[in-house]
Amino acid sequence: MDIISSKLIEEFKLKPFQVENTIKLIDEGNTIPFIARYRKEATGELSDEQLRDLFDRLTYLRNLEKRKEEVIRLIDEQGKLTDELKLDITNATTMTEVEDLYRPYKQKKKTRATIAKAKGLEPLALIIFEQKENKKLEDLAMPFVDEEKGVKDVTEAIQGAKDIIAEMISDVAEYRKDIRKIIYDMGVISTKASKPDEKSVYEMYYDYNEAVNKIPSHRILAINRGEKEEFLKVKIDNTDENIIGYLTSKVLIENGSFKDVILEVIEDSYKRLIKPSVENEVRNELTSMAEEQAIKVFGQNAKKLLLQAPLKNLTVMGFDPAYRTGCKIAVIDDTGKLLDTTTVYPTEPQNDTEGAKKKLLELINKYKINMIAIGNGTASRESEMFVADMIKEVKHDIYYAIVSEAGASVYSASKLATEEYPDINVSLRGAISIARRLQDPLAELVKIDPKSIGVGQYQHDVNQNRLEESLTGVVEDAVNSVGVDLNTATPSLLRYVSGVSKTIANNIVKYRDENGKIKERKELLKVSKLGPSAFTQCAGFLRIVDGKNPLDNTSVHPESYEVAEKILNSIGFSSNDLKDKLPAIKEKLHTINPVKIANELGVGEPTVKDIIKELQKPGRDPRDDMPKPILRSDVLKMEDLKEDMVLTGTVRNVIDFGAFVDIGVKSDGLVHISEMSDKYVKNPMDIVSVGDIVKVRVIKIDLEKHKVALSMKGV
Repeated sequence: MDIISSKLIEEFKLKPFQVENTIKLIDEGNTIPFIARYRKEATGELSDEQLRDLFDRLTYLRNLEKRKEEVIRLIDEQGKLTDELKLDITNATTMTEVEDLYRPYKQKKKTRATIAKAKGLEPLALIIFEQKENKKLEDLAMPFVDEEKGVKDVTEAIQGAKDIIAEMISDVAEYRKDIRKIIYDMGVISTKASKPDEKSVYEMYYDYNEAVNKIPSHRILAINRGEKEEFLKVKIDNTDENIIGYLTSKVLIENGSFKDVILEVIEDSYKRLIKPSVENEVRNELTSMAEEQAIKVFGQNAKKLLLQAPLKNLTVMGFDPAYRTGCKIAVIDDTGKLLDTTTVYPTEPQNDTEGAKKKLLELINKYKINMIAIGNGTASRESEMFVADMIKEVKHDIYYAIVSEAGASVYSASKLATEEYPDINVSLRGAISIARRLQDPLAELVKIDPKSIGVGQYQHDVNQNRLEESLTGVVEDAVNSVGVDLNTATPSLLRYVSGVSKTIANNIVKYRDENGKIKERKELLKVSKLGPSAFTQCAGFLRIVDGKNPLDNTSVHPESYEVAEKILNSIGFSSNDLKDKLPAIKEKLHTINPVKIANELGVGEPTVKDIIKELQKPGRDPRDDMPKPILRSDVLKMEDLKEDMVLTGTVRNVIDFGAFVDIGVKSDGLVHISEMSDKYVKNPMDIVSVGDIVKVRVIKIDLEKHKVALSMKGV
């Protein structure tokens, strides 16, 4: 077993076969969703999240080993590689440790030490550093005075030697590692205002201190942003004395010579060379950890948003609120097809409520609209009040729901929207997107860059490549966990299916357009560029409703069709019976012993369990188990709120310090982490997720700032 596998086994507390098989599957080109769903026996049923974490760590460790080899080669080429140094590099566990060990051998730019070395002062530096010589320092320095080399006098010779020693101390890997630990253990992040008299969102940080090892990630990112925008000055305090004491204990020899010089050099080395560099490294590490946390939170929120329950079999009116330019309206039938569009002006400055009401009531009655999806952006509050008043005049049941419109404008102006609706005005496409988000959040939100869907914190401050990579994985996991209707899916949805590239997604749609509906999964092999390998990866995630084979409408993989048939045969049925004998099949499947069947068929138990589950509910949408959106028929004003009022709301965003909940007023209320439970809460995501329907109690109302504080305790 290699070093990397051993490390992963230890870190993730996994069995050797789980790690070794997962690495093998990844290296063979299998996608994470495919491995998570169809290779459970090989991985010991690791989830998609566990597999992604393992993949990320595998990538880091492989890059680390590659860098170690490179550093060893570079030092060896200089003829300075010792067995001890090679062992230290080989045993290093982080990139930072490797770079610390390489530091003394790295080609340096022009520094005070390199200039002094060029003047021939290194031997003098070594004499001083050894602290054994009893002669006067001036006498020792005299032979090194050489005007031709640029050493004019004894003072210059001594200063040059001190510069060399300062860099020698700075380059010791052990010292840098220990100093970093001192900063983590004892350091205090200190922030001051750059412009004390200027108001800003960073005022709480105008005179702020917090321990390095306790500062939460959202504060690190807030401080970084304040510093970048030049509102804050940031430094790390409380460590200088301890670090200088530590260096003195390491460098100064008891009863050695040149004590005053050595102490002076230690202080110079620390303050000029080590401190700026190591503090910068510590802040970079804190930022990196904070970014990873922010990306993780963003990903978890995005996944919950993508997996919100769809509202099926409803004709929906999308209502994109605005003031001057009017509210854009789009009517979508239960299949997502656009039926009608219009623009109305019930808000300022026109205030044409009667004209808007007349036009919308006509559309509602004409298309038997059951639901109105109102975007939550500008003029949303006024639009909601107008809609709540208008639907009182509708004879049939009709409700409205507030829908996040984050990214709708991005979609409206995108190339994809232009291709989907070439003849529809850009401004009306936003209303279409809002309506479809209520009907099928996943199918609509995949059309938008995940960074634009508005469920994160500091997403513009984190590493954008890492964020994009992480969110792409989140969308892939969401899409593949639900499955995709092969005959209706758009290219934007298909490209997130395991094994399906953007080109293959377009080719599937092209094949569909040219040949009509795809009738069975194996027909996919006729699609251009979709070969056997891609078919293996994608087939199980693509559903065919009313196809030739009922198993094609389940997540049973074609490679397991034979097993599925045998399971059905064992209870007296075949796959064709799934069409009209499902209740009887479900009843019989409950009597099956998965362990016994797995042994009889020579198949893994997890696969048998998954097949049985699928045969019980062919075509089942896992999102049906998720909380449905809150449907409203009346409006709640901020002025209606009273302290201790208990309300039902939808969680819109979860952050490190709490969650924002839509309770039907203009601004989402904040449930601070301290108000989530009577017990201590370490992470808000342990309590709530985006899309959850929760009961909350109003504990504070600020009408001036339009802020509401909420509590989940005891409700």
